[in-house]
Amino acid sequence: MDLDALIKKRDFYQKNRHRIDKIVLAKHDTHFEIEYAHNSTAIEGNTLSLMETKLLLEDRLSVGGKELREIYEVVNHSKAYKYITGRIDEKKPLDENTVKDIHALLMENIMVGGVYRNVEVRISGAEHTPPLPTDAYRQIKFFYADMPQKAAELDPVSFAAWTHAEFVRIHPFVDGNGRTSRLVMNYQLMSAGFLPVSIAKENRLAYFDALETYALEGDLAPFAEMVAALAEKQLDRYIALIPEE
Repeated sequence: MDLDALIKKRDFYQKNRHRIDKIVLAKHDTHFEIEYAHNSTAIEGNTLSLMETKLLLEDRLSVGGKELREIYEVVNHSKAYKYITGRIDEKKPLDENTVKDIHALLMENIMVGGVYRNVEVRISGAEHTPPLPTDAYRQIKFFYADMPQKAAELDPVSFAAWTHAEFVRIHPFVDGNGRTSRLVMNYQLMSAGFLPVSIAKENRLAYFDALETYALEGDLAPFAEMVAALAEKQLDRYIALIPEE
């Protein structure tokens, strides 16, 4: 990761963002929100296509032949994303209540959200086994307590990656941990002046492998590199919208 180059791109974008045509910027933001909702839910098994996600979120049209749960997953993801962008605009730091609110929004009309699990869970195909409920509760409390120190120790991109990796390693909720962790990662990226990123469903294997490396070995580097590459790609995409002087 060339952190200096990434920081320079972030600073350049923030300095010149106002020069982008507002309609063009709004269209790109909407496209990202749709793509993000599609990828983040598809990684967890949702079968709505990108076009069906667009019809649902942008055109407000119903999608037939899908389970109601899948519809709610996509709609709820959009609500949760709007919630975090609003919090960031207000310069609110990520805290436990905010994470519980994010999860509650993701789980609306599906199950009771924002409540830590009291049952054991397994992650299909993973060697890592999440901690037992009592340990998970203790570890999630340490997670929030450790945030200030981690923010001081790590660069902002690695800190965002750690927030995701550590949260999903603990797996504090019965369901929805992946979607929640990707939202809290973007919360940290956006709070640090970066653009939000979306992990493509086609890259889920590399994504899961990087998270597994952290969960089993404590090695954050592979996942942090992945997040940095996504952050740079997103910055490049938006910087290209800035008109030449």
